[in-house]
Amino acid sequence: MSAEAAGWTGHVMWWQVYPLGFVGAEVRPEGGGAQVQHRLGRIEGWLEHVIGLGLNGLALGPVFAASTHGYDTVDHFRIDPRLGDLGDVDRLVAACRERGIRVLLDGVFNHVGRAHPLFRHVEEHGPESPHAELFRIDWNGWQPGQPVQAEVFEGHDALVALDHDSPAVAEFVAEVMLHWLGRGIDGWRLDAAYAVPPAFWARVLPKVREQYPEAWFSGEVIHGAGAELVKESTVDSLTQYELWQAIWHGIADRNLFELAHGLERHDALLGSFVPSTFVGNHDVTRIASAVGDGFVGHALAVLFTVAGVPSVYAGDEFGWHGVKEERIGGDDAVRPVFPESPPGEGELPEAGARILHEHRQLIELRRRHPWLHRAHTEAVEVANEALVFRSVGGAGEGGILTALNLSDEPQRVRVPGDAVVAAGSGSRDGDALVVPEREWAVVSFG
Repeated sequence: MSAEAAGWTGHVMWWQVYPLGFVGAEVRPEGGGAQVQHRLGRIEGWLEHVIGLGLNGLALGPVFAASTHGYDTVDHFRIDPRLGDLGDVDRLVAACRERGIRVLLDGVFNHVGRAHPLFRHVEEHGPESPHAELFRIDWNGWQPGQPVQAEVFEGHDALVALDHDSPAVAEFVAEVMLHWLGRGIDGWRLDAAYAVPPAFWARVLPKVREQYPEAWFSGEVIHGAGAELVKESTVDSLTQYELWQAIWHGIADRNLFELAHGLERHDALLGSFVPSTFVGNHDVTRIASAVGDGFVGHALAVLFTVAGVPSVYAGDEFGWHGVKEERIGGDDAVRPVFPESPPGEGELPEAGARILHEHRQLIELRRRHPWLHRAHTEAVEVANEALVFRSVGGAGEGGILTALNLSDEPQRVRVPGDAVVAAGSGSRDGDALVVPEREWAVVSFG
């Protein structure tokens, strides 16, 4: 039985957290920072907030021991001491279980940190090291005492690439996955899955599913999402960066033709898999900074009324701002420290309170229409500053009509006679839906 067949992925919606930033850990620690600091429990204080949003999944960024930002892993079986220890992660997983919240871990299996003990052993002992087969190394002309010429990830010298043709790497990755699934998690985000040969995942994932058939695997793919990759790799899902880009570009550039095209391409994927959808994550500029506070709801309306396994990047629900920059520390603004507990609605600025309401409203809409997980979508009306699209399920499941108005004039949209305004700002006027200037609306029908 696959995760999809088990049914839970058709209902899960993730709250994505970057743990090191969330708890205020030193991302670039001096002197190693090996002393255990029990910070991971701070996330537990936000679980009721997750439930209050209507979400039921916690997607954690890197939690394993690493040197800096978490994607330079040095021990896949140990919790990063800046976050805590095994007891801390076990308590967090148990707290999620008590609340019906699924847990997804971030698996960095394309590379390891240069400080990883296995690579250190290779550096010390050369090709005679039993761990040499784990890495792609050019031994030509190498002499003891010289640096090891290993392949690295995208030019980052601190990230040493694993050799995915090696059976030992496949065994290692399967062992890591099985270990944490055995401790109660539900699946894996496969970091940099686009850099790993699909055949590697096809060797590893079926072995893992033999013991955990309901586990779910979503691969990070940045340049589009391909049906062939899913078929060859056997992953369940891929990140839908193409749709993310179409959403924020279409809104920010007032070119909703781009979004309509993105929706068409998104819909074509559904014959092969259900993509992992988002409008924000730990690697991109926050949506409120990308499109402006007043248009976050437009982006969310797309996210929650088209097919996919949606996620909300923690903090986006409050309209937090943050711009990603291409420099050392350029991710810090989008990976901030969180307060000990969620802010009350009265503590939020007007824009933040509205954005929080929009999240709750659209997540509730999604809960009422679970068929949206695999809904087919088509554009009905398209202009630079106006877009109407229809999402429909199977027989007897009805449909959703989503209208986005970026212009400074009201928009009139023809709707079915039984259409009911389900979210956003809109009102019926005869056989039309009137969407005010710079607003959005969703109606349900059938």
